[in-house]
This record gives sequence, C-alpha cells and structure tokens, in this order.
Amino acid sequence: MIEGFFKLSKNNTNVKTEIMAGITTFMTMAYILVVNPLTLKDAGMNFGAVFTATALSAVIATLVMAFVANLPFALAPGMGLNAFFAYTVVLGSLQVSWEFALTAVFLEGIIFIILTFLNVREAIINAIPLSLKKAVSVGIGLFIAFIGLFNSNVVVIGDGIPLKLGHITSGSALLAIIGLIITGLLLAKKVKGALLYGILITTVIGIPMGITKLPEGLKFISAPPSLEPIFFKFDFSQIFSMKMLIVLFTFLFVDMFDTVGTLVGVSTKAGMLDKEGNVPRAKQALFADAIGTTVGAVLGTSTVTTYVESASGVAEGGRTGLTALATGAMFALALFLSPLFTMIPSAATAPALILVGLFMMSPIKDINLEDFTEAIPAFLTIIMMPLAYSIAEGIVFGMISYVLLKTLTGRFKEVSPLMYILAILFVVKFFIV
Repeated sequence: MIEGFFKLSKNNTNVKTEIMAGITTFMTMAYILVVNPLTLKDAGMNFGAVFTATALSAVIATLVMAFVANLPFALAPGMGLNAFFAYTVVLGSLQVSWEFALTAVFLEGIIFIILTFLNVREAIINAIPLSLKKAVSVGIGLFIAFIGLFNSNVVVIGDGIPLKLGHITSGSALLAIIGLIITGLLLAKKVKGALLYGILITTVIGIPMGITKLPEGLKFISAPPSLEPIFFKFDFSQIFSMKMLIVLFTFLFVDMFDTVGTLVGVSTKAGMLDKEGNVPRAKQALFADAIGTTVGAVLGTSTVTTYVESASGVAEGGRTGLTALATGAMFALALFLSPLFTMIPSAATAPALILVGLFMMSPIKDINLEDFTEAIPAFLTIIMMPLAYSIAEGIVFGMISYVLLKTLTGRFKEVSPLMYILAILFVVKFFIV
C-alpha cells in the first residue's frame, strides 16, 4: 500500500530511507517549536498556545504536502516572516495589534489558494530560467550553511565588521565543530542516516558540556497547551487600510519567493526537475503552502512556508511524500514530547546544515560561467541569499539582472514575458517596502 501510494520504487527509494530522511528534516527544523513561540510572545501572544499552533500548523501543512503533492518537503511557520510579524508589524513602525497581523496572514493564505488554483504561482516557477534554478540551489546551500554557522556561534556579529569568527574553543561553537567532524566521518564512511546520527551523537556529547539542557525532573511527556488565547482571533476592522495593504504585500512577496526558491533549489539538487526544468507537482506543493498559511492563521501563528531545511532530508535520500509524512508525524509527536525535542541544541543541528550546504553546491557545475548574461545573474542569486539572509532577495537580484543583461545585449527573446513583468514588480517593490 505504501509502495503504491508514494511510488517508492519509481523514485529509487524505500520505506527506511524515507523515514530516516523525514526524521532528519524534523531534527534540523525542530528549533521552530521554541523560536516561533518566543518570537510571537514578544508581540503579546501566549507562548504555550503559539507552541501548539506551531506544531499543529506544521503537521497539517506537511501532511498536505505528503498526500497531495507526494514531495519530500516539510512546512512550518517561517523564520523571518515571524520576525517581521512581531518586530515590524506589531512592535515596529506600524504599531498594530497581533490580531491585525494574524488577519493579514489569513488574507495572504486565501489569496495564495486563489493564485494556486489560477496557476499563477506555478507559472512563476516555470518562468525562472534553468541557470537561475541551478543558482537557487547553490544559494540555498550557502544560506543553510550560514544559518548553521551563525546559530551555533561559529560565526558571530563582529565589532566594527559585519561578521567574525566566534570563540570556537568553547561553548556551542566547539560542540558544533565536534559534531561537524563526527558527521563528516560518518559521511566519509558512507553510513546511511549519517546526518541524523550526527545530530543525536552531538546532542548527547552536549550534555556533559552543559550545552544540551535536560528537562527539569527528566519529565519528557506533557500535554499540549490550549489554543484558546489565540485561536481564531482576527481583527477585520482595518482590512481596507494602507497599513493592511503594506503588511499583506510584504507577507505575499516574501512567502511566495521563499517557497518558490525552496521548491526549485531542493528539487534541483534532488534531480527531481522534469525535462523542461520544471518542479514536479508544483501546483500541489504550493497548495500545501497556501493551506498551511490559512490554517496556521486560524490556529494563531504567523505565515507557514516550505522549509529550506527540507534539503537535509533530501540529502539523506528522501524523494517522496513519505519523507514529509514522517516529518509531520514527528511534529505531531512533539506536541506531547516537547521537552525531549526542544532540548536538542542548535549546535547539534548545525553540522547537518553546514554539510547540506556542501551537498547543495553541485549544480554550479551546470551553470555556463563563460556566458556572462547567465553567469552574473546566477552569481548574484547565489551570493545575495546568505548575505541578505533571504532566499527571496537572492531571487530578486538574480531575475532583475538576468532581464537587464539579456535585454541590453540584444538577447531579449531569451526572456519570457512573465520574467519582464516580475522584474518590473521587483523594482517597484524596492520603492514600496
């Protein structure tokens, strides 16, 4: 039954590989179970309720991805989008209530459902040139590696300079380096599940180092907190205001191109693109994202999006929706075993993210670096993702430069009409937001 539904043989995979891949994906993104509630708590929302909403929205969206799209991608409330929700929309310049912000997320989800059925989002994915799709994969790899290095304090914010090397002989940085060596050794020995085993071993090593914090009284089982404080708490009184338009546009833009970038980049690395270079079942995957965002808003959390950490599961061999199903099951389990999963330190998942960055680099070999109308947009896509800390901004720089260079060199026929439209919208976006 499992074989037939998920088409495992057709995708050159098996049940064990898919489940291991799904657990690995979960381990690398489990941090969101704590970080999202902490972030939205600053906006005035209830921590426990947001924890439950985070896990439930991840379960629902990821299961839609598993059963409708049959793709190995996981979803959860997105990093960056939750920070915009809390620190810009609620606490920052706009100074609105968290109920207002949740309403914007809900409207975003509804719009995405409509755009998905109209094939608008799928058309955007298909309009991206193959060279930029390859570049997106590489850029996401560098972005993931940077997240791992930064979250484990191997790289820190510098004094007078943007970044510098952290104190790598102590604390989480040292644990991350130890984990990197262990995981690298497992990979070199071709151990199946190397990334997952690396996370688990590093977590255990972190206990005597004081980095891995065991739950009080070693209590690992707990009932999920109630959703009541944040469930269906919308404020529709300002839906036609300029503030709502600005917030809604920003949510739509960042979520759309983060999701598009993740789907394209991870699919490229997994060798899942079809002969035309398109993501298989992209419409269904985008539907999962739209449903996740809509349901997530009802439950009481910020925008749900496809996670770039899905690349860790793909690196472990995940190729079908069974990987996503395993990840969704882990999020469901986390509702009742939250102390167990939230004790995993970022230093333990950092080695997996750093090495996934390596795995994602290979498509750069297929980019024509001799043709500067292809090479320059690809390079800008790659470099801007980690430096701007945004998949969406990397895509923006890549697509605008692609359109400009092709047009100014007289090769405008290589640019689709949709690419011109998107480039204009991107330029307008810089002046609006």
